[in-house]
Amino acid sequence: MIEFDEVLGRLHGLDRNELGRWVENHWVLAEQHGDTLLFREVDVARIELIREMRDDFAVDDEAVPLVLGLLDQIYELRRQLRRLCDALAAQPDDIREAIKQALPPVR
Repeated sequence: MIEFDEVLGRLHGLDRNELGRWVENHWVLAEQHGDTLLFREVDVARIELIREMRDDFAVDDEAVPLVLGLLDQIYELRRQLRRLCDALAAQPDDIREAIKQALPPVR
């Protein structure tokens, strides 16, 4: 886990108040331990993503939750698809072939 101030040190130019607002808006999840906010590496990656969206792609504060929500949906779908692929790979050859035949052709 990474403390709030360490995140600020790692991500130069990130404003303390801005990061605090992102946590308050639930754009980034942090765990509260006493007076300290702790972040996981995935949270730090999300902070970097938010900065990139705002700085490089001019995504405004009103659009950030929408973009983050859509990205979260994509990542969840990818996780579910990976689980489905793993389950299919574990099936006998005849079942995998039957599923393959039942799928519509890729366009």
